[in-house]
Amino acid sequence: MSENHYKIAVIGGGPAGYLAAIRAGQLGMSTVLIEKMKPLGGTCLNVGCIPSKALLTSSEHYYVAKNRLAKHGVIIKDDAISLDLGALMKRKTDVVTQLTKGIDFLIKKNKVTRLEGFGKLLGGNAVEVATTDGETKTVTADAIILATGSEVIELPFLPYNGKTVISSDHAIALDKVPGSLLVIGGGAIGLELGSVWSRLGAKVTVIEFLPRIAALNDADVSRELDKHLRKQGIDIHVNTKVESADITDQGVTLRTTQDGKAVDFFGDAVLVAVGRKPFTKNLGLDTAGVELTQRGRIKVDGHYKTSAPGIYAIGDVIDGPMLAHKAEEEGVALVEQLAGQAGHVNYDIIPNVIYTHPEAAGVGLTEDQLKEKGIAYKVGKFNFAANGRALANDMSEGFAKILADAKTDKVLGVHILSSQASELLGEAVSVMEFGGAAEDIARTMHSHPTMTEVLKEAAWAVSGKALHGA
Repeated sequence: MSENHYKIAVIGGGPAGYLAAIRAGQLGMSTVLIEKMKPLGGTCLNVGCIPSKALLTSSEHYYVAKNRLAKHGVIIKDDAISLDLGALMKRKTDVVTQLTKGIDFLIKKNKVTRLEGFGKLLGGNAVEVATTDGETKTVTADAIILATGSEVIELPFLPYNGKTVISSDHAIALDKVPGSLLVIGGGAIGLELGSVWSRLGAKVTVIEFLPRIAALNDADVSRELDKHLRKQGIDIHVNTKVESADITDQGVTLRTTQDGKAVDFFGDAVLVAVGRKPFTKNLGLDTAGVELTQRGRIKVDGHYKTSAPGIYAIGDVIDGPMLAHKAEEEGVALVEQLAGQAGHVNYDIIPNVIYTHPEAAGVGLTEDQLKEKGIAYKVGKFNFAANGRALANDMSEGFAKILADAKTDKVLGVHILSSQASELLGEAVSVMEFGGAAEDIARTMHSHPTMTEVLKEAAWAVSGKALHGA
């Protein structure tokens, strides 16, 4: 057998691809991982999830120091606090570098061959790799996995220039705080990066086409998050459609229609955060016979098989939410299936989080979705303002909300707005994975005092008897 033949060839080194490669290596399958970028980790690790969370944490420290420390008895005289944006950005880069080195270590540990270059399907079981040193080589594999991720969407009338018109890639690496920043898109990316720059001193205006921000979250969570972000100084405009733009060296003017009226917005820069699209350019899909869906994603069956024999696809290039944890689970599940094991992904319980302050986290069905499906349900809700640990932590904003089947008490959805909501949600995901009921959460002992007790109280509230409820 050729030394360039492998059991598994993975194209793409993001969460879907590198996890698939690591799992394949763990299961003893010869594996090659092809990625055009030198650092592995894809968008998530290099310009997405991780750097944005580092910036959110640093900017939150700055905001708290300026606005909330005095009531804790920490006094900063003469407004002495100042921002070192260079140090803040260096910390972000250091976090990313540490994690990419960790992935490199795991790839080597699990005996995965790494090829740095652009992979292209040649048909059959062959992949051409245009390496970064200008050479071209061909590898073959019993199974080829496409995990090439996604890229930002560019509006036709707002081409990115990296200065006045920026993408999320640019927004994590600005060298100065803009005086004013327009954000097109009230989803996770727009709200998170808008929060970062608002905390650091920019006047941020969010422009959303839909009737509310955080539209994928439960409506109660979305409405409450809107209130908190406005209190923090972020200007939010919903039901607003951006029609065109005037771009100059001084900034950008957006021409919009808001509730049927023409409204202009000016900013020193505009962040376009209207979503992402699958990255499938120049992959040789036509040559290999890989079909796309009407939405431009790679078509797969329930086992991630494409229309071409021996070729599979996972992550952002296939249907479903473009989330790193969904991609990771697909990478592991697919490789285990290829190894004859029972790899599986439960698509009904994919967590969804917006890492603002407070965070908005949810899993399962929203209340609107339950109504649309005609499912009879019960609601349990409890506020963090009545929780001892939340008050002690100065994190009393928000609530936890549990939706349970009216007859069986099975948990159908959990939605949390709070500091650390992303961490608190894990308990709910575990309970739902095992088909648990609200009463299971209510009767599970929780440490006291902890913020997780709010979830316990919300579970008691499903049956109308929150222990600490009024």
